[in-house]
Amino acid sequence: MIKYIRPILFPFTILYGIIVVIRNKCYDWGIFKSRQFDLPVICVGNLVVGGSGKTPVTEYLVRQLSEYKVAILSRGYGRETKGFILADAAATAKSIGDEPLQYYQKFPKVTVAVCEDRITGIELLQADHDLIILDDAFQHRKVRPGYSILLFEYDKIKKPQWLLPSGNLREPFFGYRRAQKILITKSPQDVDNRVKNQIQHKFDSFNADRIAYASIQYNSLQPVYVNSTISNPESSAATVFLLTGIANTKPLLQHLQSRYKQVYQQSYPDHHKFRTAEIQQLVNSFNDCKESEKLIITTEKDAQRLLDASIKDLLLNLPVFFLPIAVDIHAADQLKFNQDILTYVSKHTRNRSIH
Repeated sequence: MIKYIRPILFPFTILYGIIVVIRNKCYDWGIFKSRQFDLPVICVGNLVVGGSGKTPVTEYLVRQLSEYKVAILSRGYGRETKGFILADAAATAKSIGDEPLQYYQKFPKVTVAVCEDRITGIELLQADHDLIILDDAFQHRKVRPGYSILLFEYDKIKKPQWLLPSGNLREPFFGYRRAQKILITKSPQDVDNRVKNQIQHKFDSFNADRIAYASIQYNSLQPVYVNSTISNPESSAATVFLLTGIANTKPLLQHLQSRYKQVYQQSYPDHHKFRTAEIQQLVNSFNDCKESEKLIITTEKDAQRLLDASIKDLLLNLPVFFLPIAVDIHAADQLKFNQDILTYVSKHTRNRSIH
């Protein structure tokens, strides 16, 4: 559809591109001020609108840096609150956002906070932490992170990229040069060297060792609610009702279709706030299905929004599971990737005087 309206949007794309380039140049030249902090600040971001795997990459970093006192700072996209909020036992997807809530539930020893102003957030966190991970802050130029990891989806990086609103690039492609590491996510396990060379050519100012590849690792299904039990949720004979509110469902859908008898998808935009009528539609479809083996599957991020009381009441007695995923950095790149992160952090945790 977008290719048919792209000519109409192109003048707006040019205008948007000019504004973004001028803004970035103002930061590059020091006209607009960027602030750098004396503790390690790692930014996980992307150039495009939508998911490229930032959440599992952030979780990967938390596990790699477990010996440090880590804080994750997010904008808290989709929350109904404002300002700086520390996640606690009372946090919900509405109060802090679905991704921060996921971090909080998975990593009890990690501080999770949300703040639309990353400067304020870092100021409030820095005294008590060894390092801060910024989730989706590559375009937040007011902060100058010490180390930026920029993510690109494997399928999309091989295709032409267009700026908003004609495409989904937030800024011109050459913005990648601000990053220290490029991670090509959702890659096949074996990437042909010819394809790697083509991709590296796009990042002409980067050496090959600054580009790493990663695949999706799908883990075992987990119940969304404690009583969402079923004898064998992994049974290939089961029919699946897939509920998603993420940017790119293609890899997940392909994975489930390869494992289950039938998959019916009910898909919504990224961070979609599920309404009770939409969940009731899912329940009706599930109940109308005559198959003896059936279950509802959602993503781990979407599961956070299914904990709302009104939605939970509709789903509580049904077999509802989420499918956890992790980032699997390819063996050829993993050691270098990990070493670069650990070296950066270890070199910047010694001197704690602000500048």
